[in-house]
Amino acid sequence: MIRVRHRLTAVAALPFLLALAVDLTLYVLLHDRLPDPLASHFTGNGRSDGTQSRGSAPVFACVLHLGLGALWAGMAAVGGPAVRRLRWLIAAGYATAGFVGYLLAATLLANADATDPARVRLPLWQIAVGAGVAVLAAALGRLLLMTLPTPPPEPSSRPDADRTPRLDLAEGEVAGWMRRAPSRVLLVCGALLFVAAGALLFALGPSQGVGALFGAVVCLVFSCPYVTVDRRGLTARPTALPWPRIRIPLSDVDRAVSRDIKVLAEYGGWGYRTRTGKSGLMLRSGEAIVIRRSDGREFAVTVDDSGTAAALLNTLARRAEARG
Repeated sequence: MIRVRHRLTAVAALPFLLALAVDLTLYVLLHDRLPDPLASHFTGNGRSDGTQSRGSAPVFACVLHLGLGALWAGMAAVGGPAVRRLRWLIAAGYATAGFVGYLLAATLLANADATDPARVRLPLWQIAVGAGVAVLAAALGRLLLMTLPTPPPEPSSRPDADRTPRLDLAEGEVAGWMRRAPSRVLLVCGALLFVAAGALLFALGPSQGVGALFGAVVCLVFSCPYVTVDRRGLTARPTALPWPRIRIPLSDVDRAVSRDIKVLAEYGGWGYRTRTGKSGLMLRSGEAIVIRRSDGREFAVTVDDSGTAAALLNTLARRAEARG
């Protein structure tokens, strides 16, 4: 199982390393023919409307490719064998690496021997060629994924449907439960975006790093929410903000259980996810509290000590039902 996980991680990171190698090699070969500054941004008609220093070009390429590579490798490492069944995830990574790598290379070639960056052109047909490269790269990713061994199916950890855990509380006794639910994926993404924002600020100026900085703040703010169970039901909210919050009232709880969840296999990714008949706050794979609501749908949150939370929620829901 560990070997499969390592191979998946390597396969996920490979296209970004290859694309970076191609772009850096091309930069070295063209270095003496490149103007300073370089044309780096183009309008819809292919005209240059932005520049960057020649020395910042390889920095930008490294940040972009290594950041994206770390993101896809992290998803493969966390998802493990589930990634094997989600072939689109690997294919999307290869397509992204192919498309981004081609456009960076095309930009360098367009700048070669230019005397005035304002006169550099990058025609729209280059976008079409980049899309073609992305399709071919995605196909290569699917082929490489097929060469990996298929892991044995894991035994189901879903508990008996008739088992409803309860927490013994005396009449009139009040109880509550609270846990943080940290997400390594969001923490890593936030850290990578902060690094990318710093590199973009250095290479391209303040206006180019704002987007990455905003993304880093969003990831970090939502990376470690609080999950509570009390007389109001189940509530999940960001660590530092009172909103947005998710609340399942006691009147909407039919039954709560604890079980392991494979985020990629069952929900297709991290964050607030919806699927037919179910939704959930998916922050990592592993232990989760799963609530069957009164309308038959499910809601799940991945959090430690979910068994205690489920038992308390069942007890509070039955007590509220008896009183109502």
